[in-house]
Amino acid sequence: MTGAPLPLFSSSVKLKYVKRGYQHLVDNFVTFLSIPVMVAVGLELARRGPQEIVGLWRALELDVIHILCSVFVIVFVATVYLMSRPRPVYLVDYACYKPPSNCRVPFSAFMEHTRLINSDEKSVQFQMRILERSGLGEETCLPPANHYIPPRPTMEASRAEAQLVIFSAIDDLIRKTGLKPKDIDILVVNCSLFSPTPSLSAMIINKYKLRSNIRSFNLSGMGCSAGLISIDLARDLLQVHPGSNALVISTEIITPNYYAGNQRSMLLPNCLFRMGAAAILLSNRRRDARRAKYRLVHVVRTHKGADDRAYRCVYEEEDAEGHTGISLSKDLMAIAGEALKSNITTIGPLVLPMSEQLLFFFSLVARKLINPKRKPYIPDFKQAFEHFCIHAGGRAVIDELQKNLELSAEHVEASRMTLHRFGNTSSSSLWYELNYIESKGRMRRGDRVWQIGFGSGFKCNSAVWKCLRTVKTPVDGPWSDCIHRYPVHIPEVVKL
Repeated sequence: MTGAPLPLFSSSVKLKYVKRGYQHLVDNFVTFLSIPVMVAVGLELARRGPQEIVGLWRALELDVIHILCSVFVIVFVATVYLMSRPRPVYLVDYACYKPPSNCRVPFSAFMEHTRLINSDEKSVQFQMRILERSGLGEETCLPPANHYIPPRPTMEASRAEAQLVIFSAIDDLIRKTGLKPKDIDILVVNCSLFSPTPSLSAMIINKYKLRSNIRSFNLSGMGCSAGLISIDLARDLLQVHPGSNALVISTEIITPNYYAGNQRSMLLPNCLFRMGAAAILLSNRRRDARRAKYRLVHVVRTHKGADDRAYRCVYEEEDAEGHTGISLSKDLMAIAGEALKSNITTIGPLVLPMSEQLLFFFSLVARKLINPKRKPYIPDFKQAFEHFCIHAGGRAVIDELQKNLELSAEHVEASRMTLHRFGNTSSSSLWYELNYIESKGRMRRGDRVWQIGFGSGFKCNSAVWKCLRTVKTPVDGPWSDCIHRYPVHIPEVVKL
């Protein structure tokens, strides 16, 4: 009886399983190498027997002094290692500001206000086209001062917005963690475009009557990536101040930054930016490890400010009519791509498994020595992270990162839905995205999270977190009343 022909290997074997086996082999190379060595040692000891082993020990002729010296050296080296290694930094919890419904700005209201404020029909039509393709939804919010016709960007209104969003986020964090204001040792506040005197950090100290010896910092002008810069600063401070708590506040105050002119590159922020804030509690106390949600693993910062194009691609200036605004360059996406490339080149060796690093290295060698036109190998960052929080700066930003990092729709779901529900909340957007993942019940113990932020200068910053415990679905927070409706379909163009 003639047997059926064997199927072709290339069509019958799924190559993804071959790659998976290769990854497992490379990532556990040391383990696989040590197993035969351990087996060989065990067999040799079994062959020699107990009397021969005792004789071998006696042949070493070790006396008490030698043993004590050896123990002392081992203890000394272990002590130096334990004292010099970085202190772990824990994210105990965080809270995001949830705007009230009376601050909501539906598309129809936004366009009606725009027509009443701006008499230039071309500028109105341009903003309408931007809004149609922005990826924003009907529930994003602007501060009360921006609901007036025309808007009232006064100092008083700006302070009122800052107090509203910052104090609300801190109050929620205190309620969730039981934190006492006197237990805050470090305070870091970042707000790029609103920097009053006294500072926002002083405003917080005054409100909550914080200690007189608190170490406070107020960061401004650093753009949407300033949230991760604040995390990095707090981490460095926690390394040199043991047993401390750090409170980090990330926000952007919208009130004073409304652009009243007609220059198109400056009209974009009017369409995209919305109100928001986040309060984050970090700690280096060992006892907080039991209740903390995450541990900070890495922070990688990339600054392209030495390049003139990168420096000016997000630039605050006056237009020809004297109106101040934020100008966004047409080169923004290209510059962001270069900054991202530099950032992932640095973070890759820290987080990628060895198999991905080898594939990337061999691809690089092949391009240099064999075929320069060969398509470069893009490392699979899905091997390193379960969750991605990409700054919700705009639809184009999310699209480009999804394409370049070869991410699935689920990987960028948190970013897209945050942009749809809350708009671009600047540096706090990463925390709304993390809260989305938690609200969906997807965060498990051991999961790794990659936060990626972009900001003026031009900067690309990354933070890597490891989940310490399975996070229960929050019963409150910014997504509590709408998470059941998400994800939603976001069309390419919403006709207004």
